[in-house]
Amino acid sequence: MSKFYASCGKGLEYLLADELIALGCQRATAATAGVNVEGDLADAQRAVLWSRLASRVLWPIAEFDCPDEHALYAGVAALPWPEHMESVHTLAVDAHVSGEAITHARYAAQRIKDAVVDVMRAQTGARPDVDTDTPDLRLNFVLRKGRGILSIDLGGGSLHRRGWRQKQGEAPLKENLAAAVLLRGGWPKLYAQGGSLFDPMCGSGTLLIEGALMAADVAPGLLRHGALPPTRWRGFDFAGWRALCEQ
Repeated sequence: MSKFYASCGKGLEYLLADELIALGCQRATAATAGVNVEGDLADAQRAVLWSRLASRVLWPIAEFDCPDEHALYAGVAALPWPEHMESVHTLAVDAHVSGEAITHARYAAQRIKDAVVDVMRAQTGARPDVDTDTPDLRLNFVLRKGRGILSIDLGGGSLHRRGWRQKQGEAPLKENLAAAVLLRGGWPKLYAQGGSLFDPMCGSGTLLIEGALMAADVAPGLLRHGALPPTRWRGFDFAGWRALCEQ
């Protein structure tokens, strides 16, 4: 059984674990600001489309000792990158580091990008470009206690962006936090019993819109992605994604 990681806001871990179990994952264990999940790629892709609470769904492709920047570069360069992406694809890297070996996340992201580009250029004769906003492939790297984990960001970015918001106010409530408030308040059960939802301080309407999407049983990732895959990672099950969207 494969394992992946779903991140979330602190305090939402147990809610997210319950949600992922309800979505069909075999096991979900709460961690700090996320959940360790046992499930296959289909489970992870379903979470990208259906999770109302997750911030990101990360599919690990490598874990290695990372005592310094040279080990970081070597660990990433050892991967068969043409099996993961095409040279015409764009790339972005998010890095999170702790400890004394590598102290700057931006530098770690740069070294990872360098390794990927060097491998692609050497093996295909061309290199991918960087697009930090809407990349074809978004990588996520975490360095903790000298161990590095490199993952594919299956959602291509933060899942709180549902796709319906056209502009933001000064301090918008994140959509996945709004969903958590509604779940804590028992809104799905109240709606099923014929109850209504009233928000006297609605601002841009985030709670009300999330509540409506729950009541209508609309997948939160449907507007964000539609039938278009959220990533161009070559390991992604594109046919499976289309089937989920059609369902």
